Amino acid sequence: MTEFTLADHNHNLRYNIFHEFFWGFGAAFHTIYAVIPLFLRTLGAPENIAMSSAGLFSILIALPMLFIAALGRNIRNIKRAVILVHCVILAVSFIMGFTFTYFKLETFSSAWIVYFIYFLLYGLAIGIIVPIWAEFLNKATLQSERGQFFGIGFAFNSLGSFVGGFALRSLLSSSIPFPQNFGVGFFILFGSLSIGTLLFIFYRTKPKPETYSNKTIKDFIRELKEIIWGHKNFQKYLFSRIFYCASLPGMGLYAIYCQDKFNFDISEAGIFTILNVIASGTTSYIVGKIGDKWGHKSSMMVAYISHLLAVLLAIFAQDMIWVYGIFIAIGAGQGAFMPSAMNLVYDFAENRDTKSYMALIDSFLAPFVMIYIIGIGILIGQGAYMIAFYVLGSSLFIGILLLHFLVFDPKHVKQTSIHIDGFSS
Repeated sequence: MTEFTLADHNHNLRYNIFHEFFWGFGAAFHTIYAVIPLFLRTLGAPENIAMSSAGLFSILIALPMLFIAALGRNIRNIKRAVILVHCVILAVSFIMGFTFTYFKLETFSSAWIVYFIYFLLYGLAIGIIVPIWAEFLNKATLQSERGQFFGIGFAFNSLGSFVGGFALRSLLSSSIPFPQNFGVGFFILFGSLSIGTLLFIFYRTKPKPETYSNKTIKDFIRELKEIIWGHKNFQKYLFSRIFYCASLPGMGLYAIYCQDKFNFDISEAGIFTILNVIASGTTSYIVGKIGDKWGHKSSMMVAYISHLLAVLLAIFAQDMIWVYGIFIAIGAGQGAFMPSAMNLVYDFAENRDTKSYMALIDSFLAPFVMIYIIGIGILIGQGAYMIAFYVLGSSLFIGILLLHFLVFDPKHVKQTSIHIDGFSS
């Protein structure tokens, strides 16, 4: 078998830069922290629905992941699999663009329901993609260079979103009427995601094993049980992530709360995107370097602290400068989270199935995200924005303490008790 070399890794890095750029550019037209909640609200969706979009998005992603991990347990051609699952989101984004560009839904009082259904399908499509995509990148990268790979990749994702933010602002400020302007944006989303998906063809992957051992459903379930009950450090990490779930309803809440308070135009979503992605891209690159050198737990801590800062800025916001600061903090949190979360999955999994770890994390956290959404939704329904922010801030602070004091970095620390159980991470 031909060995997977640093040259192969760097080859994939170059294509991944373009892949992430196009995905970032397209995603600027469908952001969970600005475009989705503001679009829902403008279409006439109830306040709690618009506000909960970020948290609901996380739940939608989690729903199919264990099923996909089980279904994909014996994939032979990982490159073909990752391209095929991406076709699901391409279909959804195309239908979104077609519907809101060519149908006059502005006269339809329940137009928000039509979009909300598409939003549900879009989130589920991401959930179908993530486990296969994680396994694909595990086969397309070197472990020693993975932090930098994700850091650079997500930095270019942010650069694409930065350019897309200007395009979004121009589109929403143009003479194209609402909601056709969003329909055009969804077509741009479809085109960008299509280009990004086609680039997977040119990636190189690690050589396939000469012999395969088929994993049965029974084997898959047994492995899940071993991870859940035996991997103590992973359990502590999940415990800290419960409180990090508070960041998700916050991301949908900030835009709604600040629009109520400062009455800004919906075209400000473009500025929010630009500021967000500058912070996200810069942070992604930095934490990728930090993670490779000091461990990805340190990088994850940046995500927790950044989202806590966003809550504090929302509580004390006095004018639009503070609002811009909120979206910079969200961007830093998102930029730190993605490369850190991905690399922690690989570090915890070691030579085990990364799809199982990825699916376990999101599936385990989904009920807690729902609890936060419902709880914050009740508070918002009563107009208690400040209490909602206090709950979110307190939860994130507890999460920071748990991550710092309970969780050992799986890359650097070997626990004897865990190692005896078969887990060295």
